[in-house]
Amino acid sequence: MVIFDCNGVLVDSEPLANAILSEEFTRAGFPLTPDVIACYFTGRRPADIFAEVECVSGRKLPPDFADAVTSMILRRFRSELRATPHAEYALSWLRGPKCVASSSSPERIRISLECTGLLRFFNANLFSASAVRKGKPAPDLYLHAAGKLNVRPSACIVVEDSPVGISAGAAAGMTAIGFVGGSQAGTQLESQLRAAGARTIISDLRALKSTIIDLRGW
Repeated sequence: MVIFDCNGVLVDSEPLANAILSEEFTRAGFPLTPDVIACYFTGRRPADIFAEVECVSGRKLPPDFADAVTSMILRRFRSELRATPHAEYALSWLRGPKCVASSSSPERIRISLECTGLLRFFNANLFSASAVRKGKPAPDLYLHAAGKLNVRPSACIVVEDSPVGISAGAAAGMTAIGFVGGSQAGTQLESQLRAAGARTIISDLRALKSTIIDLRGW
């Protein structure tokens, strides 16, 4: 089974989401730039991001902060979000079971895939870190997805664009492929993903099928 992260892998969401987070944090009195958010929080679930900001700053976010961020992100995604280049190609040619396991909420995952035309490839096989005790880099989410679909972790391949996501996949006993083809990818990302445990790296989703064949003989 191939397990896809959503943000930055299937959909080109990270620059947009980071800009929205920066705006909302700044409006609430926590001036964080999109670059800072990308550096420290990429791949992590919102609840963990908000908790860390509160811990580091020693102050509480407004009670309605999470709801305001979610509302703004979903509204902007519906009109501005685009699929990652060649995501549809890769999914069309990739045979066998596949699912999505993301740090985002179930609603954000579904809307992200709906508005980019990718939902049809996964049906109900969408898994959110809100369903597990610990988010990435803990392996909980990936083990949850494999368990729900009755697939051994060792038989799973994870496609991830963040070090915390790669770490989660590797900790789950899965084969991790690092993706560096998103618009948010920096020059150091490949080395960061390898250090986190990526077995190999791709920069174009059209290479996914041949990469999986090389890795596992699928």
